[in-house]
Amino acid sequence: MSSPLTQAPRLETDRLILRSPETRDAEAVIAFLLDKEHSEGFGGEDNRGDAWRWFALNVGHWHMHGYGYFTVALKACDTPVGLCGVWNPEGWPEPELGWVVFADHARKGYGREAAERARLWAYQDLGLTTLTSNIVPSNEASKALARALGARYERTYVNIAMGEDELWRHPAPADLATGV
Repeated sequence: MSSPLTQAPRLETDRLILRSPETRDAEAVIAFLLDKEHSEGFGGEDNRGDAWRWFALNVGHWHMHGYGYFTVALKACDTPVGLCGVWNPEGWPEPELGWVVFADHARKGYGREAAERARLWAYQDLGLTTLTSNIVPSNEASKALARALGARYERTYVNIAMGEDELWRHPAPADLATGV
């Protein structure tokens, strides 16, 4: 087992662990980012070097902000199945709850399970009072997950990294507690 690269806490759900990125996770993340079809809505990369730099960027994001993308792994075997967490690099409109499930693990409910846990952590532990999800207009699967999480479309804007993006607003912590 490799060592955590950040101060990220270890969060758990029934089936998943959300944990710090580790060096051993790089290959799974690089493979995802180079899969143009699957990573398009996430901002995939054209070459291995740029994908590796994105992995390192996430580690640095944790160190600068105290949050970033967790590696989402299966609780039973610690196999990485995706990424999920709070993302707010330079130029982002505000902190974003983001998620991705790697192609081999899609359509098993992992995205929702991870996003619900990461959002709870962001509200309870980070003290955030609002979160958005920035979704490429053609990404119907992410929009469906946003709706399932109670997020509502707010506006379309130009994202400095992705171009046209839709900003979806998540329920505030108090609204989640009351089921609004």
